[in-house]
Amino acid sequence: MISQFFVLSQRGDNIVFRDYRRDVQKGSAEIFFRKVKFWKEDGKEEAPPVFNVDGVNYFHVKVAGLLFAATTRINLSPSLALELLQRIARVIKDYLGVLNEESLRKNFVLVYELLDEVIDFGCVQTTSTEVLKSYIFNEPFVIDDARLPTLGPASLFMQGNKRMPGTAVTKSVVANEPGGRKREEIFVDVIEKISVTFSSSGYILTSEIDGTIQMKSYLTGNPEIRLALNDDLYIGKSGVSNYGYGGSSGTGPVILDDCNFHESVHMDSFDVDRTLSLVPSDGEFPVMNYRITQEFKPPFSINALIEEAGSLKAEVILKIRAEFPSNVTANTISVEMPLPTSTTRVNFDLEQGLAGQTADFKEQLRKLEWSIKKVAGESEHTLRAKLNFSQEFHGNITKEAGPVSMTFTIPMYNPSRLQVKYLQIAKTSKASNQYRWVRYVTQANSYVARI
Repeated sequence: MISQFFVLSQRGDNIVFRDYRRDVQKGSAEIFFRKVKFWKEDGKEEAPPVFNVDGVNYFHVKVAGLLFAATTRINLSPSLALELLQRIARVIKDYLGVLNEESLRKNFVLVYELLDEVIDFGCVQTTSTEVLKSYIFNEPFVIDDARLPTLGPASLFMQGNKRMPGTAVTKSVVANEPGGRKREEIFVDVIEKISVTFSSSGYILTSEIDGTIQMKSYLTGNPEIRLALNDDLYIGKSGVSNYGYGGSSGTGPVILDDCNFHESVHMDSFDVDRTLSLVPSDGEFPVMNYRITQEFKPPFSINALIEEAGSLKAEVILKIRAEFPSNVTANTISVEMPLPTSTTRVNFDLEQGLAGQTADFKEQLRKLEWSIKKVAGESEHTLRAKLNFSQEFHGNITKEAGPVSMTFTIPMYNPSRLQVKYLQIAKTSKASNQYRWVRYVTQANSYVARI
């Protein structure tokens, strides 16, 4: 049971606010934002998703650059509250098509109508997009796609040689195309977030893939969908070896440690031919979540070296190598490395011929940041940095530097080799063209190399 719900912008502006029980002070949103912005407790610089101030419990999640928050005075389950906030954000996105500050402001009447149906006097009624359709009567004001920022190659849906921009899924589930038409299409995303830890010598210490198959349907009549995965898909290790991993183009079975499915999925023939059948509900939802801890080939290898170059100087060499195929391109690569606290100045030697790269020294955080817009597969790039210190070192310099962390997005690539073999839509009485789109995206979750 929650007392208040509100959505804040990155500046702290109150975009949406609903007070359900009137047992928490009105200025709670301002108290919350100040606490999150200037958090300095527990030696951390970022506020946890749940905290307490003066007897009020605050819960929050960050979605699309916005802060979705809730308050309560009772001892509410944190996981329940955070899951509720995520679901509210997803429902709002389903109805508005685009989730950002502008779309919320221009559709505030629809947003408040949704909130009144989702939550009644602090109690959750439903978070189902399909159920809410019977109670929501306002039409969304659709944000023009041309005004949205360019999403780049990571937002391209592909099917053979066909390409469709990612903004194709920024449609409302209740809004039609211009002219009253509705385009019959379904989108499937295979999203994998990988966590890898490298030792100082470059060996893999830990590796894990958290994957999900997301679906968003714009099909009328709710036809049955059949989705086929790899024939050589195994759940549980069960003695099956995956030695040699082989990468996204390799061979061998795909082994999942564990997985779970959406409640609408029927698994009658899954054990026989790895086929899932379901009637997709309105809005976006996860068809399947899975986890892999078997060895796989990481998309990037990282080599980091720091060595003294005099009494008050040192040199850092960072080298990254793309281990994925040359026809694949990674986007928005960012490499960060904490430096010794006595670092006062850093001079960078950037690699020639690599467009879209920047390097910066964050003096307050004592951190080196190296950003690259695009990296092609099977390429290698190096950054050299010369450090200047305010005092002389008497110990091991490597103990005060690192570890190196990396973030990236790789479209149309997944290291697990899990594939959607086909996406079949059951025939309906209406004769219409139905479009099917499948996208693969790999993102870094925790990608760390020790020095």
